[in-house]
Amino acid sequence: MKINLKKMIVVLIVLALFGAILAFSVLKNNNIQYVSYKDFDSKIKNNNIKSVWIEDDKLKFSENNDEKLYYTTNPNYDGLERDLLLQGINVEVNSDKENISFVFDMLFYLFFFGIILFVLYKFYEMNHKTFKVIKHTKVTFDDIAGMDVLKKDMRQNVDVLKNPEEYKAKGIRQTKGIIFEGSPGNGKTLFARALAEEMKVNFIATKGADFQSAMMSVGARKIKQLFKKAKKHKPCIIFIDEFDSIGERRNYTGTGVDKENNRIVTAMLNEMDGFEAQDGILVIAATNSYNSLDSALIRPGRFDLRYNITNPDLETRIKLIDLYTKKKTLAEDINKEKLAGSFESLSCSGIETILNEAAMEAISEKRNTISMDNIINASKKTNCNINLKKLR
Repeated sequence: MKINLKKMIVVLIVLALFGAILAFSVLKNNNIQYVSYKDFDSKIKNNNIKSVWIEDDKLKFSENNDEKLYYTTNPNYDGLERDLLLQGINVEVNSDKENISFVFDMLFYLFFFGIILFVLYKFYEMNHKTFKVIKHTKVTFDDIAGMDVLKKDMRQNVDVLKNPEEYKAKGIRQTKGIIFEGSPGNGKTLFARALAEEMKVNFIATKGADFQSAMMSVGARKIKQLFKKAKKHKPCIIFIDEFDSIGERRNYTGTGVDKENNRIVTAMLNEMDGFEAQDGILVIAATNSYNSLDSALIRPGRFDLRYNITNPDLETRIKLIDLYTKKKTLAEDINKEKLAGSFESLSCSGIETILNEAAMEAISEKRNTISMDNIINASKKTNCNINLKKLR
């Protein structure tokens, strides 16, 4: 079982505080010397008692010119407090309720310090663990079917990222930002990961939700932290999924949510304008809703290029079938071209899901090959509808 060292340290600190408070209370009580009631009565008669604290089962007292505490048995007779007061002694009455109150006070302090430590830990975590730099994504272009034009273009863009001075001498500046637009499930994230691996550059994967917080200005601060970390690990690709959730068109209605979104967009604008070609950073943003993005953010000079990644065409679907059945076996009577035709309305992830479910069904039937019936049943189970007419 993997142990989170930082969380364990926080727990140990809280327990140590509680132990220190408890130890202080115990030591305070154990440092009191017992005196018989007869000796206590003698001290009263000799006017040697300065103060008395009356508790349910004992009397605590201090003597004149002595800060040390003593205790004796409480005789519990009516008029005890009055008799002590008549002797000129300072008297305080402490009941079990006050002891219970002390316990609750200790619990409150424990809770209070625990909250402080938790907040400090979260700030530490936000500063150090929010964005992970990946040096090897373990995904290559061989894991992606089709997209040949995009692969070629992106290779050249990242080559500029790695060799800025060489291209600068030719009057070519680095592309700062690229937007992948398109419906979900067509490999935008996978492509960005493969690009980083192919070009041997560092990779930071984020999503819009990483910048959202209940506390104001945290999102803008995280944007700055993201770019600061990327600069330390250049050349680096920053990939932001669900970009429309943080790059949404600014709204000046004055609500808290709108103000926070405005801060995030402004922080993004500042960072995009703040790095030059030598900084070795390329931002790739993925969105399903390009039209909702702030116009200042997506203008040329910030996000220069835009690629529309749509559902795969017929040729790519055939390649996807080969890719997703690399470790599976299709029945001999299945025509790949017809099967690819039946997948015409599906995304890459939809095709993978159907073939994976079909393989599971084949295994459950104790067969090593995937039949057409398996594929049709998988389509119904996964709600990824295929065109049965194309199979005829």
